[in-house]
Amino acid sequence: MTPDAEHLASEPPAANAHARTRADGGFTVVEVAGEIDLATVEFLVEHLYAATARPQPDVLVDLRSVEFFDCSGLRVLCRAESRARERGGRLRIVSDGPRIRRLLTGAGLLNRFPPLPELPGEGRQ
Repeated sequence: MTPDAEHLASEPPAANAHARTRADGGFTVVEVAGEIDLATVEFLVEHLYAATARPQPDVLVDLRSVEFFDCSGLRVLCRAESRARERGGRLRIVSDGPRIRRLLTGAGLLNRFPPLPELPGEGRQ
């Protein structure tokens, strides 16, 4: 990888209506919003791909502002989590609502993605 390509890989993609990426301490937080389905999932893909590109990524996918999330979103989460693990890192989700928990349970993914109720350190002042 050339230095320019390495620099570009470390830059998060531009925010869009469905996803934005930010650094928070040692984490990369991908904040997801709105409806994630077959028509919009690519907006999330670019953020997850960039977040899992470096060695030992520690990625938190914040789903608290998601209104709808279907199996196309789950497929993308599974691919991104595998990619993070392959690089010696991890990907976790943040969700405080019952809809995401029901979706994960129904898909048999609750053990793979046990939702955190908030971002680590968020409740402390």
